[in-house]
This record gives sequence, structure tokens and C-alpha cells, in this order.
Amino acid sequence: MSCFQSGFEVILSHLALTCASLLAALTAVCWYIRDSYKVDGFTQKHVFITGCDSGFGNLLARQLDGKGFHVIAACLTEKGAADLAAAASPRLKTLLLNVTDSSSIRRAVEFVSKEVGRRGLWGLVNNAGRSVPIGPTEWMRLEDFTKVLDVNLIGVIEVTLQFLPLMKKAQGRVVNVASILGRLSLTGGGYCLSKWGVEAFSDSLRRDMRHFGIKVSIIEPGFFKTGVTRLDLIEADLRRLWTRLPQHVKDSYGVTYFDDYLKAQDFSMGILCSSDLSKVTWCMEHALTARFPRTRYGAGWDAKLFWIPLSYLPSFVSDFVINVLLPSPKDERKNI
Repeated sequence: MSCFQSGFEVILSHLALTCASLLAALTAVCWYIRDSYKVDGFTQKHVFITGCDSGFGNLLARQLDGKGFHVIAACLTEKGAADLAAAASPRLKTLLLNVTDSSSIRRAVEFVSKEVGRRGLWGLVNNAGRSVPIGPTEWMRLEDFTKVLDVNLIGVIEVTLQFLPLMKKAQGRVVNVASILGRLSLTGGGYCLSKWGVEAFSDSLRRDMRHFGIKVSIIEPGFFKTGVTRLDLIEADLRRLWTRLPQHVKDSYGVTYFDDYLKAQDFSMGILCSSDLSKVTWCMEHALTARFPRTRYGAGWDAKLFWIPLSYLPSFVSDFVINVLLPSPKDERKNI
């Protein structure tokens, strides 16, 4: 009897495993089919993108222009706007925008309103951003935080609020660019704070706007070679932060810490940064064109397979990883 029961239990366990596998496969197929449905009428839809001088915004503007969208690309500089216009079709329009200037945002809204007419604005992509000042928290002053927060968070909020009336007309899409650093703080300064804020703002906006047919997606890129990760700019600003520190603070870190920090950063960024920006712009395009856009898009293999999983692990695990990537101050090494 016991042998019969044992054999029966083995059969049941195999049957349960088979059913679970089939269910998982069926779910994956259904998700893939659902994910592939697209909206119609690209040539009748307008998309407004911030931060198009270079990087993700520039590539997305050209990518959507090639798909037939009416792209309105906001650039910070005249050169950025001119270069983009020269690389795109006459259908693409450019304008100058400083997302930290309320009057500049209002002028952009007026321009876009004339372009979209009664149809409204289908897509708003909040892509503009900056990284510096970034580095150890103790090296910062309050204004160093606000420089980044004003662009990456407050700018995103104000641009979104001013464009919402046009979005509601089209029942369109808001796509906000956050970062894996919006899930896991790897360093000090305003960048990680701003991206955590973008995550929170986007979640509350999504829940509020679903009643009006507006869908909100968050893009969480890993490390890519853009203006945000330019080592020359980051290192020059780190040197500025280090130079102005009081001598007693420098002494607490040790004479070699600054150089060790730069070397560790160069090594890490050299390994992590991908040059394939299309991994990010594909996510942006899907959020704008899919009938059922995702709430969050992890962009890049490092985001999908390392950083996002790491953000779910206990803090001591992520602390260990970050400690491996960055040097320790002199005093800490002595205490150990």
C-alpha cells in the first residue's frame, strides 16, 4: 500500500509540475501577444519630447519621425535644435526649452497647442536631465542638490502639469525617464533623489490620470553612454567639489581617496556603460505605440539582470556590492 501511495504521489507531483510549466508557457505567450498590439494612426499623432539635443531624446525624435509621428522636439541649445532638424524630415519641429524656467515651459505649451489643434497631444516624453553634481554626500552643498532636482524632478512635474490639458484631449501617454538609480542609490547628490522622485510622481500620476484615459509609463535605464554619464564632466565637477572641501574633511578621507574614487568610477563606467541607446528608445517607442503599454520598462541587460534584482535584495547585499565598486575612506580602513 505504501509503495502504491509513493508511486501515486510521484505521478501527482510530475503532473502538477507539468501543469505549472504549461500554465507559465501559456501566460508568457498571452503576455507576448498582448504586448504586441499597437495603436493605429501614427501619422495623426503628435509627440513632444524634452532633452533632444543628444542622447535618448535625440535618437527617439529621429526614430519616431521615421515612423510617421509628428514629433515636436525640445532642445536646450540652438545648435542642438538645428542639428536635429537637419537630420530629420520637415515634419519634425524643434523648439528651445529650459525645463527650469516656467515662462519657457508656457511658451512651449503655446507652440505645441497650435501644432496639435483639437486632436490634443498624444505623447509627452519627459527625457531632459542632468547628473552633476554627483558624488559623496558630504562633499555637497544644498545648491548642488537643487541644481539637479530642478531639472530632473521639478522640471518633469511642471512640464507634465502644464501639458496635461492637451494630453486629456488625446487620451494619450506620458513617458517619464527615471533610472535604475531610482530604485537603488549608488551615490550621493541630487541624481538618485530626483529619480526616486520621478518614480513616485509617475505612480501617483498614473493612478490619477487613468480616469481620463491617460496612461503613464516609467523608463528605468541602466548605464548608457550619454551626456549624463560623460566622465570628463563628472570628474571635472568632482574635482570642484573636492577642492572646496575644508582640509579636515579631506584628511578624514585620506590623500589617495580622490584619485582612488576617480579610478574606481572610470573602471565601473567603462564596464557598465552600453553604447546601444536603442535599447532605451525601443522602450519609449513601445510605451507610446502599444495598445497596452507597460507601467515600467527596465532598459538594458544590466538593469534587467543585475540592478533591478539587486534592488529587491536585503540592504546589506546592495551595500556590499557598492562597497566593492567604490573605495573606502582612510579612517574607515583604519578602524577595520
